Amino acid sequence: MKVLVINCGSSSLKYQLIDMDGEKVLCKGLCERIGMESSMITHEANGHKATTPAIFPTHTEAFAEVVKKMTTGEGKCINDVSEIDAIGHRVVHGGEKFKESCLITDEVIETIRELSPLAPLHNPAGILGIEAARKVFGNIPMVAVFDTAFHSTMPPKAYMYAIPYEYYEKYGVRRYGFHGTSHKYVAHKAAEYLEEPIERLKLITCHLGNGSSIAAVDQGKVVDTSMGMTPLAGLMMGTRCGDLDPSVVNYLKYTLNITGHELDEILNKKSGLLGISGVSSDKRDVEEAAAAGNKRAQLASDMLNYQIKKTVGAYIAAMGGVDAIVFTGGIGEHDAIARAKVCHHMDWLGIRIDTEKNKHPVGDVCEITAWGAKVRTLVIATDEELMIARDTKEVVEK
Repeated sequence: MKVLVINCGSSSLKYQLIDMDGEKVLCKGLCERIGMESSMITHEANGHKATTPAIFPTHTEAFAEVVKKMTTGEGKCINDVSEIDAIGHRVVHGGEKFKESCLITDEVIETIRELSPLAPLHNPAGILGIEAARKVFGNIPMVAVFDTAFHSTMPPKAYMYAIPYEYYEKYGVRRYGFHGTSHKYVAHKAAEYLEEPIERLKLITCHLGNGSSIAAVDQGKVVDTSMGMTPLAGLMMGTRCGDLDPSVVNYLKYTLNITGHELDEILNKKSGLLGISGVSSDKRDVEEAAAAGNKRAQLASDMLNYQIKKTVGAYIAAMGGVDAIVFTGGIGEHDAIARAKVCHHMDWLGIRIDTEKNKHPVGDVCEITAWGAKVRTLVIATDEELMIARDTKEVVEK
């Protein structure tokens, strides 16, 4: 089976074609600036990678160009779109309606649309991708894979907010969690590496990047996660503030005399590492500035590392122990300083990492546990596209 994995933004289209026989990536690419004058596509296949200008008034034209790249020229990897057996779409918010991946129907599209107020930046973009794919690919089966689905096993005590219960009943105000495909992938990859059934393990998965979240996975089921009703909650991130006293929102709104939209821009796009450091939203730039003596950059780094450590400790308490901690995502996989600081002084919980192994993790799965430590610590390269492809294959074959 060949599965085309799609991740749509409002002006972008990221794709991978995966042959599930051996789980080999046949091609991958990115369409950028859709709806703008300077559109472009980057396509990679057969060891050849090229970026070319294109005209993408809508996602439909972008998909048509993807088909052209896959079937002609140096980037050709299939003869015809009929070789594609299924298409898997990443959809950010499934609310309480979707607790697992499902075949896309008109009814499913309409429900995703109804959930758009919970993810106004993401769900409408997902629908654009689905509808454009229908126009270009016709009747090829399509599957929606939801970021929130893996977290749907959380108990009410973990997902409810302490506000009037009617707001949950009427408006769906609760914790949902995100990065579900990444947390699911690395949790199962960790179980495979540890040679234990996931049903016997207590895991803490740390997806750390420009957007970051942590999940407590007990016997294969998420029991808590750091993001909330939206991806703004939890840890501080590249430009997002993370958890905040709710009164700060009203205080800033009235003190600065700004609109809710302007405040949303501040909390989502001007806060986090960028807001504290004043240097960058990229952790690498922040660490470089901190090493050069920038105190605000050092503060930003310390805040994030502290919040990760605190959340890990809370989830160990919530699960009554932990067998392994997994680091993944751009920061989780590549930031040795962050891993070292998070695990520092955690010996009393059985967590201790090997300094040299931590500096240079090798391979898709690398264990950095120090000798004698009771808790295993792993660095695992995430693969959300492969997880989406696996879910898509499973749904189509049911």
